Amino acid sequence: MTPAAAVDPDAVPSPAYVLDLAALDRNLAILDELQRRAGCRILLALKGFAMWAVFDRIGAVVAGAAASSPNEAALARTKMGKEVHVYAPAFSDRSFEAALPHCDHVVFNSLAQFERFGPRARAAGVSCGLRIHPGHREVTIPLYDPCSPGSRFGVRAGQLDGVALDGLDGLHVHGLCEMGFEPLARMFTAVERAFGRHLPGLAWLNLGGGHHLTRPDYDRNGLAGLVQRIRDRYGVTVYLEPGEAIALGTGTLVATVLDVVPTDELPVAILDTSATAHMPDVLEMPYRPVVRGAAEPGALPHTYRLGGQTCLAGDVIGDYSFPRPLAVGDRLVFEDMAHYTMVKNTTFNGVDLPAICTYDPRTDTTRVVRSFGFDDYAGRLS
Repeated sequence: MTPAAAVDPDAVPSPAYVLDLAALDRNLAILDELQRRAGCRILLALKGFAMWAVFDRIGAVVAGAAASSPNEAALARTKMGKEVHVYAPAFSDRSFEAALPHCDHVVFNSLAQFERFGPRARAAGVSCGLRIHPGHREVTIPLYDPCSPGSRFGVRAGQLDGVALDGLDGLHVHGLCEMGFEPLARMFTAVERAFGRHLPGLAWLNLGGGHHLTRPDYDRNGLAGLVQRIRDRYGVTVYLEPGEAIALGTGTLVATVLDVVPTDELPVAILDTSATAHMPDVLEMPYRPVVRGAAEPGALPHTYRLGGQTCLAGDVIGDYSFPRPLAVGDRLVFEDMAHYTMVKNTTFNGVDLPAICTYDPRTDTTRVVRSFGFDDYAGRLS
């Protein structure tokens, strides 16, 4: 994966997420070509990336957006204005009525939800689908595995035996996470084995998210072939809903060293950012983000532990080595920080959210799209 272009860290506030517009456009060009070759329709999954300041660029390419709540659905409708597909593990009467005006498709997680809300959706002209559990696993990290045996997601094949599915337009399966084509091919084989008898006569099949479509080693020829076979055999429209693939390699998080604290182990550089508040997947996944110019511990002369500024003891980003000692005021750049950051960040401890910026290396133009402060913190409390 090619890292985002080297914005001058001193040209933006700190901390700040910086989206590289040229990198975003490169990803969109890949997805545009894939849609044309395969004949599929790609949706932006807002759970991964929801920076609506660039929805004009994204909406010029993709078919629409996949939402998981009334708020995401409203954002997609008002800020992008294309197809809106909504899924939730369960709807209440209130959440369903709030989401319905923004929906083109709605996917239900259970037969009970389909029976309860399907008539209302159909009366509103909304296409109805069911999420299915294929009985096949590809994800090894339990926190991110939607297809574990005890998963709350999706209808099992046996539950459809003898059930009238009048008014059902499509099926939705999501069983991947940051994966290439081969896991998808295996997943669809499982879907076909368990649910193939239900596919003829449906209008669409949604193959969910977790596809790293814009990664250089992704087998896009394989995907195009699979989509074409599905379309030819079953006559369905095929949807994919990546969020991460659209933003992959497009963003950075710029942070500043506030202090360097000696400890019994490594010196700790305390930053004005936070793992738990600003890049939570570092702790949840977990993973070790790349820091521009840094290396593995011990590889370069000066090794530090990078810590966040919240009071959580485990607010630690990781251990890194640098070619020179870190000093107060140094700017650090974390790579690939567009997806699952802005959408998941918090104001824990009252820590300010990072500013949101764009950078276009083609014109060397930097813009602060949004800054945050006290009102954003206080406004979510009472």
